[in-house]
Amino acid sequence: MNPPDRKRDEIRRMLAGPYPPVPPDLARRAAALGDRWLARRRAVRALGWALLLAAAVAFAVWAALTEPWAAPPTETTPPVDGW
Repeated sequence: MNPPDRKRDEIRRMLAGPYPPVPPDLARRAAALGDRWLARRRAVRALGWALLLAAAVAFAVWAALTEPWAAPPTETTPPVDGW
């Protein structure tokens, strides 16, 4: 018997045998776990949006104060005398 046949036979024996008992509160526990995952996901999403909004406001304030689009001052070199 080659190894794949042995595995197949073992799986068939497991599926044909008696099934393990299921806890009576399994559905309630699964629903509670799903609710916790959903609440955590919503909290992380809300935090992400809040951080994105804070970054956008900080960038807007920085841009309004420093005006990076304005041209640099024209007097960047000292005046030349004595030509």
